[in-house]
Amino acid sequence: MSAMAGASYAAAGVDIEAGDRAVELMKEWVKKATRPEVVGGLGGFAGLFDASALKRYERPLLASATDGVGTKVAIAQKMDVHDTIGHDLVGMVVDDIVVTGAEPLFMTDYICVGKVVPERVAAIVKGIAEGCVLAGCALVGGETAEHPGLLGADEYDVAGAGTGVVEADQVLGADRIRTGDAVIAMASSGLHSNGYSLVRHVFFDRAGWALDREVPEFGRTLGEELLEPTKIYSLDCLALIRTAEVHGFSHITGGGLANNLARVIPDSLHATVDRSTWTPGAVFDTVGRLGGVERAELEKTLNMGVGMMAVVPEQSVDVALSVLADRGVDAWVAGEITERGERSGAVTMTGDYAG
Repeated sequence: MSAMAGASYAAAGVDIEAGDRAVELMKEWVKKATRPEVVGGLGGFAGLFDASALKRYERPLLASATDGVGTKVAIAQKMDVHDTIGHDLVGMVVDDIVVTGAEPLFMTDYICVGKVVPERVAAIVKGIAEGCVLAGCALVGGETAEHPGLLGADEYDVAGAGTGVVEADQVLGADRIRTGDAVIAMASSGLHSNGYSLVRHVFFDRAGWALDREVPEFGRTLGEELLEPTKIYSLDCLALIRTAEVHGFSHITGGGLANNLARVIPDSLHATVDRSTWTPGAVFDTVGRLGGVERAELEKTLNMGVGMMAVVPEQSVDVALSVLADRGVDAWVAGEITERGERSGAVTMTGDYAG
């Protein structure tokens, strides 16, 4: 009887050589997502960032955020398109940082896969690096972990963490919001990266649609619509801070517009948002119609066409809208801040969507 071959990491499903190959493929993209403060290159145990750049601040506060992209990764996997999901990851992280008024400085990522396919991992990192370029931050490192038996060979998940900096006396938030402030909405690029459990249930389980289905209302296939990358607003928000008085931002993610805007409204004040000031993209109406989803459920799950909101004093509205228009951001006045009075909630949505 022959002896049983000795166990090995490769036999258990982990391919170290494939991981090394993935690192080599991703290096060219990581090099593009840098800043002058980055020290060293890819491959070390930790990313290094020269903190002496913060000496120009009187009292620098570091802002940190972490997030993933939820079940949107299932769409990328089914379509075998992996170089856009990184945009979503960066947007989810850096735009949570910028709402404090902080400039995003750097990000790290974590990619967990069932099997390392170097080209696939490199494509994911390519998207993350491109997102960092759009956000003005550096990608200083990350980790790729192979988990055979936990994930299927074609399955993966991604997460990221970011750090930014803001002067202590320039932090934005609820304490700056005043009666008479205007609420400016910035258009989303679509669903972004939230609500995909509902969206997938409606399109796939209830309607039985395929990803390659041409949808006239979308002007493209269902899969292309669902994989549209999240718009990254950080540089737009920083441009607003530099040129106009801004009291607060709200990143519209999971929980919808009203719930996220409420996070920056002080207890004594109230925000009224008028739905008639914009028309949500076709995908939102389609989800509601196909799934029989009530408007209240849609609004607490999806962004309904608004990805970021800015709260500014009335005298700053024209400048703010001009800056955003010059940067190619579709933006409009969607509401106002008043005294709360007897109202129980922080935000009221009024009217019906235009169109």
